[in-house]
Amino acid sequence: AVLVALVVLGAPPAAGAELSEVFQEHSLKECHFMNGTEKVRFLDRYIYNRVEYARFDSDVGKYVGFTPFGEKTAQYWNSLPNRLEYARTAVDRYCRHNYEVVTPFLVERRGER
Repeated sequence: AVLVALVVLGAPPAAGAELSEVFQEHSLKECHFMNGTEKVRFLDRYIYNRVEYARFDSDVGKYVGFTPFGEKTAQYWNSLPNRLEYARTAVDRYCRHNYEVVTPFLVERRGER
C-alpha cells in the first residue's frame, strides 16, 4: 500500500532505477446541465498525454476524433452499434440518473468557501 501511495504521489524511482518515459491515458465523463434536466449534454472525452484525441458528444450523437489516431478510433467506435447505443443512452442512464443525488450537495454549496 505504501509503494502504491508513493508511486501515485510521484515519488522518484528506487536508487539506480530510471524511468524511460511516462505515459498517461484517461477518460473523462462530463454532464452539463442547463435549466435543471431540461437540457443535458454528456461528453465522454479520451485523453492521452494531455491531448484529447476523441470524444463522444451527446449533442452530436457519435464519436468524433481530434487527432489522426482519434479519427480512426472514433470511426471504429461508431461502427459498433452496441457501444454507440450505450454512449447515446448515457444522458439518461448516467447524467439524469445522478442529478437528483448530486444536485442538493452542489447547489447548496455553490457559494460557500
